Amino acid sequence: MIIRKKYLFYVLAITSSFITAAVTGIDSFVGGQSAFKFDPWAFAFSLFFVGAIVTFLISLILSIKFKGKSVGAKILDPSFKQVRMVQKSEMKYHLVAGLMNAINTVGYCAIVSTVQDPSVILSFSQIVILYLLLMESITEKDVPTLVEVQSSIIVTFGAILASISLTGEFQWLPIIIVFLVVNPTWAVFSIYQRKLKIMRIHNKPNDSINIRLWNVVFSCIFTAVILCIFDIFTSGGHLIAAFTTSINPYYFLLLALTMGTTFFAYVLYIRSLGMGKASVNNALRASTIIFAIPFSIILLQLGVITDFSTDPVMLIIKVIGIVMIVMGIISFALTVVKAYIFVTVKTGRPLRETMQKLWNIRGVTHVTITTGKYDFVVKVSTRTLMKGYERIIKKLDEIDEVKKYRWASVLKDWEKI
Repeated sequence: MIIRKKYLFYVLAITSSFITAAVTGIDSFVGGQSAFKFDPWAFAFSLFFVGAIVTFLISLILSIKFKGKSVGAKILDPSFKQVRMVQKSEMKYHLVAGLMNAINTVGYCAIVSTVQDPSVILSFSQIVILYLLLMESITEKDVPTLVEVQSSIIVTFGAILASISLTGEFQWLPIIIVFLVVNPTWAVFSIYQRKLKIMRIHNKPNDSINIRLWNVVFSCIFTAVILCIFDIFTSGGHLIAAFTTSINPYYFLLLALTMGTTFFAYVLYIRSLGMGKASVNNALRASTIIFAIPFSIILLQLGVITDFSTDPVMLIIKVIGIVMIVMGIISFALTVVKAYIFVTVKTGRPLRETMQKLWNIRGVTHVTITTGKYDFVVKVSTRTLMKGYERIIKKLDEIDEVKKYRWASVLKDWEKI
């Protein structure tokens, strides 16, 4: 099947958002159980402990060959071959991502134990977009444009408004946890997961299934270490309690359900990270707030959350927040511009040095050395056509090795899935 790359990116990100909304609903139910409600530490470790088992089993099933390809390559990620060991080149990224995910999950579990309404939990997490924009301006060459900043602010304030619970409550403790724990760690986690996805392993694209598998494993290890240190200093028994609860058949099945569903949400999210910046991905993931509403209603019917307020002012504020989120997402989606630049270098000039100079131009995403009429094919991505074009062309003119070049804007882009 062939699909336009832009549409595939949106499908992956939004489908991941829908599954995430369902996962948060399940987590709300599980986190409200007596074993986890007052012990988010135990909840976090139990998720990773059972999650590591479930993720490994799912990954093994997806490694089964069918008509020459693995099941995982056919239904989730074409780059996936089979379960493999972590390579040395990706170890440091897995370690950082695992630590951030461990801390993030503890904070997330603390929120779930406090607030059972998924539409509120997911609204809080969308503020991460501003963190991502700031980090990307530091760690990546592509500094956020005014359009990206405006769209992110719209989504962020929309998320804040949408975070007003259907019960009419506005709780400060979860907000503090989000600002100081959840969002900073998620921002770092997303950036390092993206670094892993755009890596090449054995000269082939990295796959999202192995990335997710090893992230759960490292997250489980880091959570166990953090929890052990916490128990030593507080004379607590959270780690033992978490392990005991995890092997209980009833809780094991609940945890397996939520982590099994989470696996597919994260695999799709990681794959979409390889196609677009983390800030753009999380702007699209803000749609989870919309998807979370029906799950909140289901939890209301099940008695997990209390009756919500029908105060028209509260409902209008929440609707305004959701509309702002949708507007921000649309703004992100409609402004991206891609192009290829075909470059010819002056005779006798070193290609390696020229390639580095081309790569250093802000907005350049790929540089390829070719044979034939052109020496380089450069791929660029920008959110402001005229300003981006002028900036990139000016930088090209400053490279002495470049003899001539030709700009070709991308009208449509397809990818096989």
